[in-house]
Amino acid sequence: MMNQESFILFTYSPEETMGIASKLARLLHSGDVLLLEGDLGAGKTTFTKGLAKGLGITRNVNSPTFTIIKEYKGGRLPLYHMDVYRLDDSFEDLGFDEYFEGDGVTVVEWAHLIQEQLPAQLLQINLYHETDAARRLELQAHGQHYIDLCKELLKNENSGN
Repeated sequence: MMNQESFILFTYSPEETMGIASKLARLLHSGDVLLLEGDLGAGKTTFTKGLAKGLGITRNVNSPTFTIIKEYKGGRLPLYHMDVYRLDDSFEDLGFDEYFEGDGVTVVEWAHLIQEQLPAQLLQINLYHETDAARRLELQAHGQHYIDLCKELLKNENSGN
């Protein structure tokens, strides 16, 4: 049985959500896979913008709603941003595994729709509305690498760095 652990963070502004994501990005390695799930408008794209910033990507990041996969390069690692919400049954020929095992960081929104395509080890981040401004981020780490990543992020977060 693979190690799994959950962690919870709260943010109180879009800037704070981006800041957490930016700090997380600095800890990521090529081949890391992050899943973003949660309420509409809870901050999935905001989180991805923070990841891009933390990776040193300067291009504007927006939701890949109509293109399924957007690639952002020019940072420490490439960022592959997927939104699989509108996929039909023809997704098996999109080569997701090439991204998951590739040289960059992959972020998948609505990942539950391609559950059988996902790697076993990943970090799922669920974003929920707590209040108008506050968000609850539930980090579900699947595999020791992601557990260590979350502990490092939280250590930095709790020490105020």
